[in-house]
Amino acid sequence: MQNKLPELTLFFPFWNEEKNVKHVVESAIPIMKDVADEWEILIIDDGSSDNTYEIGKELARKYRNVRAITHSPNRGYGAALREGFDNARYKYIVFTDGDRQFDFAEITKFIDEIKGADIVIGFRKKRRDKFVRHVLMYMLKIWDFIFFRFYFKDIDCGFKMFRKSAFAELAPLRSEGAMITTEILAKATRKKLKIKEVEVSHYPREFGDQSGANIAVVVRAVLESFILWFDIHNKRI
Repeated sequence: MQNKLPELTLFFPFWNEEKNVKHVVESAIPIMKDVADEWEILIIDDGSSDNTYEIGKELARKYRNVRAITHSPNRGYGAALREGFDNARYKYIVFTDGDRQFDFAEITKFIDEIKGADIVIGFRKKRRDKFVRHVLMYMLKIWDFIFFRFYFKDIDCGFKMFRKSAFAELAPLRSEGAMITTEILAKATRKKLKIKEVEVSHYPREFGDQSGANIAVVVRAVLESFILWFDIHNKRI
């Protein structure tokens, strides 16, 4: 491959995805072999109550480049992403959600752009989610523009790539819930990191349940955004 990376960490955040984890990981392995000389896949289990982590451990035993990591109890999407970033070994880091709504083969689009960027974020060509999640997405765009003065096509798209050196400028991350992507982009914008956007495909969820529209998740996100705004406004970060 012409744009093959010297090294790459891929991690998937999982929460109660026992029907998805095996397919997601095993379908990513041949792609990782094609796009990177040295690579690893991290299975990040966010305190699942099903067999997600047990399946992850089996995959880690079967494939030497796969590691399974868990924490308990369930802490949230942000905590899972933080776990992935903290355990990544390699120069480039990519994550994508483990719900089979993205095609990891599209990582080639990210590789094409990361050479001239610090962060590459996906935006969904056509979002295949329930109506309420579309509403929340538009509300998030407005919210982030008002409070943090940035705009991207798809802030919470679960397919993003980083230079590890760029991520180091954003650490430590504080958000444990859904506002983790806002925190990342707010800090990156403030530090003038170069961010590029690429179009990705999005597919309907076949197995498992989405938690993004859960009222507790939304309330937690609002609270975390106020904390983030306070920290930035008072130059704590």
